[in-house]
Amino acid sequence: MDPDSIRKALLAAIATVAPETDVLSLRSDRPLREQVDLDSMDWINLVAGLHEHLHVDIADSDFAHLETLDALVAYLASRPALPAAAPRAPGAGHDLPHGHHMVNGTRVTVRPISAADAALEADFVHHLSTESRYGRFMVTVSELPQAKLKYLTEVDQVGHVALVATVDQDGQEALVGVARYVVDRSGTNCEFAAAVDDAWQGSGLAGILMNALIGIARARGLKTMEGIVLSTNTRMLKFTRQLGFRAERDAEDRSLFRVVRTL
Repeated sequence: MDPDSIRKALLAAIATVAPETDVLSLRSDRPLREQVDLDSMDWINLVAGLHEHLHVDIADSDFAHLETLDALVAYLASRPALPAAAPRAPGAGHDLPHGHHMVNGTRVTVRPISAADAALEADFVHHLSTESRYGRFMVTVSELPQAKLKYLTEVDQVGHVALVATVDQDGQEALVGVARYVVDRSGTNCEFAAAVDDAWQGSGLAGILMNALIGIARARGLKTMEGIVLSTNTRMLKFTRQLGFRAERDAEDRSLFRVVRTL
């Protein structure tokens, strides 16, 4: 694409993630984040939007150099277009992600969960704050029962898909985030759940996991993704709104919201 078309697509993507912004007044030579209120999740959504509309990848290691509109346009113009993906039938297999991201200067691996991760999952839940554990499981737990631990880690990656984010801590792999979905009986919809270590909240890691999960669900032909969020969990409600979910008060329990996104 030519630079003018790229700039138009870039401004459209900014307008989508930050609708309150007057994109026509943005200065091309000034840092974008000085002009637009973009948090980590907004930035991930911006990158995802550019990937979808321009069919290019933006490497994590290049984020720090893409401060201005001019820098972004020049960078995108230099990137090769990705080959078109072959269409997939509903329920078809999908290559699950297994790659690396730089998050706040730390190398994070995102990969499918496996049964061998049981100890990592148990340690992850144990180190969550009481508030985070309650927000994820909606019950007060400090340790996962073995049956629950088995359910969370021994998944088929078809009807139950689960991704983990891990980092190196003193030479040992540590789990810092999990996102999963389970397909319902209709075979066209799924329910998601996600949790990130307290120290990683607000880093953009949850967005990386959820965007990967949404991509898998969409590629496999699922129609909608939904989840249950406590009405007091304002951080999660904002996060899902940024991901394109709409929130609906649960008809049977006013303390809950059901968040729904069309895929």
